[in-house]
Amino acid sequence: MSLQQTPSANRLHIGLFGKRNSGKSSLVNALTGQNIALVSDVAGTTTDPVQKAMEIHGLGPCLFIDTAGFDDEGNLGRLRVEKTRQALEKTDLALLVFTDEGDEMETGWYRQICAKNIPVVAVLNQVDKLTDPTTTAQRLQEKLEQPVVPVSAATGRGVDKLLAALVRAVPEGFGQESITASLVSPSDIVLLVMPQDIQAPKGRLILPQVQTIRDLLDRRCVVVCATTDRLDEALAGLKEPPKLIITDSQVFAQVYEKKPPQSLLTSFSVLFAKFKGDINAFVQGAAAIDQLTADSRVLIAEACTHAPLQEDIGRVKIPRLLRKRVGESLQVDIVSGTDFPADLSGYQLVIHCGACMFNRKYVLSRIEQAQKQGVPITNYGVAIAKLSGILDKVSY
Repeated sequence: MSLQQTPSANRLHIGLFGKRNSGKSSLVNALTGQNIALVSDVAGTTTDPVQKAMEIHGLGPCLFIDTAGFDDEGNLGRLRVEKTRQALEKTDLALLVFTDEGDEMETGWYRQICAKNIPVVAVLNQVDKLTDPTTTAQRLQEKLEQPVVPVSAATGRGVDKLLAALVRAVPEGFGQESITASLVSPSDIVLLVMPQDIQAPKGRLILPQVQTIRDLLDRRCVVVCATTDRLDEALAGLKEPPKLIITDSQVFAQVYEKKPPQSLLTSFSVLFAKFKGDINAFVQGAAAIDQLTADSRVLIAEACTHAPLQEDIGRVKIPRLLRKRVGESLQVDIVSGTDFPADLSGYQLVIHCGACMFNRKYVLSRIEQAQKQGVPITNYGVAIAKLSGILDKVSY
């Protein structure tokens, strides 16, 4: 990945929702100017949500999520609707598509989306097929109590106005977040202690490292990188101690022992806990580690769906640290990707990865889900700092 590319997880996620054959896929094609989504007169053509990353003037880097119709039927239809409902958890901005003045199902979805504090742009599509589109749009607007954009994806009518409405609806401050801004100032020297193991093999940097380097360069910092076995040489080669040391969480304790007293210390995972989620919730959640026993049950949630690796941090190292602390019979369950249990009540703690592959909206939805069920949730880096006894020494 080049430093110029925007990862999908950092893009504005725009979800399209509506009934089957409301023209959601046609709208994606019209908005992007490309034939991205499959279009058909057959109801239910879109099954699983289809994602497409784009760069659109006014919106910037964005990710369109074309979902299955929420009126789908049958056993497979119910599964598709559930996938559509799950897509809401990732949606930063919703585009709700109507073809008439709206029925109870459509207005119910509108209320559901609004209840999640997701900005909604309402679209009256296929106006080229309506006898009186102006009256239909007015009635729909009165029902929703918000503006409606009349559009014909087939002819292109109103697409420019729809793009303008999307730009206006972008959540305030979106895309202006920084990974390190609270910890550094221009000209600060920042030392990055980079992992060099099976998860970051020779010739490759992992995504959090690339994004952190890019962010520090944007902050006009001086960036120095070293592997753990060259930490002493890196510190000795600097004229003055670095303002900040960012380390791989797995060597938190080793780096803490060697860091200059005046240098701040954090990890890539802790930084992403704040950038992608709620750092205060994660720190509070880590306190539950003190209450774990050998009979407890812990859930480890990975964003990636990679094949398990030897000495994997989530599947091997963190469970080993936990069992060393509370007992070998501690039950640890692993989930990956979007396979996050709806019922968390059987767990005493959830430990989430840094979530570099998820957008912030999705991570926050998981935190909210855990909190509603009274289950503490933390993240890899925060948990390792807690288990190493240095969480109160870590900066974020």
